Amino acid sequence: MKSNRKFCWALRVVAAAVAGAGASSAMAADPPEWSEPVTPFRIAGNIHYVGTRGLSAYLITSEQGAILLDATVAQNAALIERNIESLGVKLRDVRWLISDHAHADHVGAMAQIQRDTGARVLASAGDQWALEHGQNEGDNNYGVQPFAPINVDAVVSDGQVLRLGETELTAHLTPGHTRGCTSWSMTVNDRGTPRKVLFLCSITVAGNTLVANRAYPGIAEDFQTTFAKLATMQADIVLTSHPGAADVLERGAQLRRGNADAFVDPSALPALVAESRVNFEAALAKAKERAELP
Repeated sequence: MKSNRKFCWALRVVAAAVAGAGASSAMAADPPEWSEPVTPFRIAGNIHYVGTRGLSAYLITSEQGAILLDATVAQNAALIERNIESLGVKLRDVRWLISDHAHADHVGAMAQIQRDTGARVLASAGDQWALEHGQNEGDNNYGVQPFAPINVDAVVSDGQVLRLGETELTAHLTPGHTRGCTSWSMTVNDRGTPRKVLFLCSITVAGNTLVANRAYPGIAEDFQTTFAKLATMQADIVLTSHPGAADVLERGAQLRRGNADAFVDPSALPALVAESRVNFEAALAKAKERAELP
């Protein structure tokens, strides 16, 4: 695991002050790797990678249809759909669309894919407003990043188990990065061995305001609760919304070269949690110092 990788390094900002009107910010151009195609591949069991070089999207197949987790940016809708179909899955067989958090780089293409597949969108209550209004929520240093509004068909709660065919997917609310940040877990049959898989929602600060956040007052407390929760969890395979955060593409290459256990790494989750927690505490301390809080 590379120590300098972060889930939403993606939110690169060019800030500009506007005289007499407060501050505003504008996104830098999207990194080209966000839309750079990669050949879809199976990770383990019924989990497949259908994203790009810089943004993850995962297809979970079952006898009763498929689940798409994350959709990347808006301009990638057709690319993601082609990746799905290249695995022999028809678009109409995608039954559910889910995400780990409501940021444009992960759900930007979801409205289009929802229309093209007819799939139902399932999301946490904490991210429902952002999804349905087509913009991220909370004070930050990168501003509002709009995306096409997404109709949420059903709200999922912490610990809720979704069942589609033989697939069982459990929602774990891990807020902080967004109010409704949701990690998802499941068990796959990996060559006869059950493996615990965790699709980990981002646990990085990534420009969020930690002190006096008017739109999300409890953000710091939510981060702390999330770190404590994740510290009690175990996972054999960790998958993230930015593939670099968990070396997803590198592990995929190792898998193709014959390393059947390339994705199996029980140390990945505690390492990511520990690193992100240290970074969060440092960011919080600086924010308190700037705000002259005890």
